[in-house]
Amino acid sequence: MRRSLLLQSVVALMAFTSAACANELQALQVSPNGHYLQYADGKPFFYLGDTAWELFHRLHREEADRYLKNRAEKGYNVIQAVALAELDGVDVPNAYGHKPLKDRNPAMPDTREGAANDYWDHVDYIVQKANAEGMYIGLLPTWGRYWNDGNPIFNEENAEKYGRWIAERYRQYRVIWILGGDRNPDNGDKQTIIRAMARGIRSVDKESLMTFHPTGWTSSSKWFHQDEWLDFNGRQSGHNQRYNSNQQILDDFHRSPAKPIMEIEPLYEDHPLEFNPDNEGHSNAWDVRRTLYWSVFYGSAGVTYGHHSVWQMYDKEKGRGPINRPLMPWQKAIDQPAAGQAVHLRRLMESRPYFSRVPSPDFIVQDEVQTSVPGAGRYRFVATMDSEGTYAMVYAPIGRTFSVRTSMLKAERITAWWYCPRTGKAEKIGKFANDGEYKAFTPPMPGEALDWVLVLDNAECKYPAPGKPI
Repeated sequence: MRRSLLLQSVVALMAFTSAACANELQALQVSPNGHYLQYADGKPFFYLGDTAWELFHRLHREEADRYLKNRAEKGYNVIQAVALAELDGVDVPNAYGHKPLKDRNPAMPDTREGAANDYWDHVDYIVQKANAEGMYIGLLPTWGRYWNDGNPIFNEENAEKYGRWIAERYRQYRVIWILGGDRNPDNGDKQTIIRAMARGIRSVDKESLMTFHPTGWTSSSKWFHQDEWLDFNGRQSGHNQRYNSNQQILDDFHRSPAKPIMEIEPLYEDHPLEFNPDNEGHSNAWDVRRTLYWSVFYGSAGVTYGHHSVWQMYDKEKGRGPINRPLMPWQKAIDQPAAGQAVHLRRLMESRPYFSRVPSPDFIVQDEVQTSVPGAGRYRFVATMDSEGTYAMVYAPIGRTFSVRTSMLKAERITAWWYCPRTGKAEKIGKFANDGEYKAFTPPMPGEALDWVLVLDNAECKYPAPGKPI
């Protein structure tokens, strides 16, 4: 009894402290030009998320603390987790033996008196802890199976009630609402459920941003772009190592009205490629980096990293999983190479003027053999630049010579850099006069799986080395 009372006191104290921390985190907004996110004070917010779908459902508090501390130290600012989790989260109890709903009814969340006595108290703890670590929770009210699959538990009425309830509970914290959950609303009834849940949330929480998480190769713009509740488009490029699906980002970037685009689920590290490991093997850090840079350089307002063991919190010793052949337990997976490399992309974007950045595929000069440059499949080169012409960047997935149209830069002299996505270090190439239409560059290390970013600046702007604060 004394231990239970002590735990409740600790949780209550943390709730008070974390609520204060949540207030210290600024609200997020869409930028005036409609393409990016910003803090309430107008400073850029580059969304760097991590997929921890089973965080609320499978981990004890001590485990959640370890995971969140790791991600905060690595530079993540959004953690995506699901309230009604994918892996039978409605029927299989959480790590403390609690279920989220009474009689599988979304209109009846199972709550009890006390600070650590039910499923939602555990969710509270993790949301508060994430905010205390300086991270927003990308909160999925439910995984898509519960409104989409053969025997759904949601309908229009209880979806709106559940939306109101969960918004009442978490609007005091810094959350980003992510509806959907890896399913597509491919008929009117399903769209009605999603809109009802959004309506319920928005009736209570008018400040937090909201989006939708679809299946692979798909964007929320297909169904909801004109809906007022959709603050930014969510997309999933799918668990493949090719460029193809990222071309959809350009279409979303040019839609009207302008809305930010977010890569909510790209290829995970150590994931079975094409869900077919017997033929394709598992992804590696290079595969992951390509998907991140492709997405951002083509217009995304941020990106989400993921690891195949971490989303499911795989832990054989504790009887969790496995789902689709994970290679290692989550405790080891949180330190895989790409997990620490993702922040280099965030730092790069934050080191140049932010809101004027636009995708610029024409900056790259097509080779006589187009499949060489700009390339195809795994080898696609992509470019982004400042709409004012003060800088441009090219992501080169391999060490192959390529040319760019320096005439698109408004600069008499150009400062050139190589930026390494693996280390976050910049190497100055030098300065040169902008006196020609084309200029060729060869990455420092030719060959496969050695990606680079070419950064070209107007020398007069005196920007810092790529990756350093502007």
